[in-house]
Amino acid sequence: MSDVLDRPTAAAPGSRVEHVDVIVIGAGLSGVGAGWHLKHRCPGKSFVILEGRGSLGGTWDLFRYPGIRSDSDMYTLGYRFRPWTEAKSIADGGSILSYIRETASEGGLDGHIRYNHQVRSAAWSSAEARWTVEVERYSERAAGRDSERAASRDGELVRLTCGFLFTCSGYYDYAGGYMPDFPGLADFKGIVVHPQRWPAQLDYAGKRVVVIGSGATAVTLVPALARQAAHVTMLQRSPTYVVSRPSEDFWANRLRARLPAKLAYSIVRWRNVLLGLFYYTQMRKKPDRAKAMIIGMVRRQLGPDYDVGTHFTPSYNPWDQRLCLVPDDDLFRALKAGSAEVVTDHIERFTETGIRLRSGRELAADVVVSATGLKLQLLGGVQVTVDGAPVDFSQTTAYRGLMYSDVPNLATSFGYTNASWTLKCDLTCDYVCRLINYMDRRGYASATPRKASTAMVDEPLLDFTSGYIQRDIKLFPRQGAKRPWRVQQNYLLDRLNFRLGRLNDGALRFARRG
Repeated sequence: MSDVLDRPTAAAPGSRVEHVDVIVIGAGLSGVGAGWHLKHRCPGKSFVILEGRGSLGGTWDLFRYPGIRSDSDMYTLGYRFRPWTEAKSIADGGSILSYIRETASEGGLDGHIRYNHQVRSAAWSSAEARWTVEVERYSERAAGRDSERAASRDGELVRLTCGFLFTCSGYYDYAGGYMPDFPGLADFKGIVVHPQRWPAQLDYAGKRVVVIGSGATAVTLVPALARQAAHVTMLQRSPTYVVSRPSEDFWANRLRARLPAKLAYSIVRWRNVLLGLFYYTQMRKKPDRAKAMIIGMVRRQLGPDYDVGTHFTPSYNPWDQRLCLVPDDDLFRALKAGSAEVVTDHIERFTETGIRLRSGRELAADVVVSATGLKLQLLGGVQVTVDGAPVDFSQTTAYRGLMYSDVPNLATSFGYTNASWTLKCDLTCDYVCRLINYMDRRGYASATPRKASTAMVDEPLLDFTSGYIQRDIKLFPRQGAKRPWRVQQNYLLDRLNFRLGRLNDGALRFARRG
């Protein structure tokens, strides 16, 4: 149980600190799921969830741009233990945020979450078999809604210790997205925004808007902005695969009307998992056929006169990058209505009134949205040391995709790149709870992944070709060629290995205190 020695207002030298069994970093979709699993599967363990911002929800609270929604169906993006009961399976950001908040409240997690607690560092001591976590705690007034204060370093310093550290802070920098150094940007007289920091009072009604990008954010923004803007242009350097599906799942809604909510949810969830895995496998095996199928669907939507070859035919194979989802054909409807267009070209420079392209064309703009991606960040930027030595995670190898070689008692919740984020996070929580209970039963104080050979082949942790991945993937751990050092993008195999596989597999070394 919790070993609370003192609750300090500052971490003065020699001050006594609060100890809990598990510290979870982040109160987003993953962190709330981690809290639920710990509460129900490790009921004897004390834990806190440290959230740097002033509210829970993570991505779904931070991102406020028009049209924000899921890019996966909510029957797999939702938690395994709590049914999604709304009619839309492709849900808007507000509905997803409400779902996370209700899950935290109904699961009794509110008292475990500490807001405005920005974790700065974590230091492992083998002698004590515990982590010491340094946190900047901000007053509610100083914190605000956004994360500008994260860089101010004017919070109150507090320390906590724990036996196990579970990071659920995602993989990108909450302080800001990636913004290229556009030539002539200072000359532009209009407004430039990044979706990650969308101004609450931005008025784009009746304005000419250019959205730079071709990924999921751009595909979401364009039809949403087109409802009020005078005209919206999606400016892309190269196309992305775009697939359309209904926002409501007809069969799921019929099942939910006839069966208990949990049973209907489970059936639809498994159907979507299996179908998603089948289509992904087939697309990877037969990329040319998959490419023709996707492009054919777009051509049927836009008609024979639209230049699908230029604007919707990527040079790479399906699933080399994540597919973009278009619910209810909204992007295609905006293009056919003429309220939006796609331009495939390169930016030469910004001008006072818009963007000049390499082809010589100039796009007039009052507002430019730079949907140019994220900046990757591991563990929320926490500085980690083990027995006084700084950990360079780029020199580590991922164990089961959730722990790191030579780093004890630390796990990270990452989702799938080819399926819903939460599917993998649920399994990660299963594994972490199994591991904690296993260590307790056998009297172990630490578990450390150890590679048997330094000559083991390492590869990038993620094999996506997306620009935001390629920019920063060198900062991330590597993966090996074989299990358990290989990251599998396969829910069925992971489910077997995470829930039933041996914990004492020879790669995970256990030690008792002292």
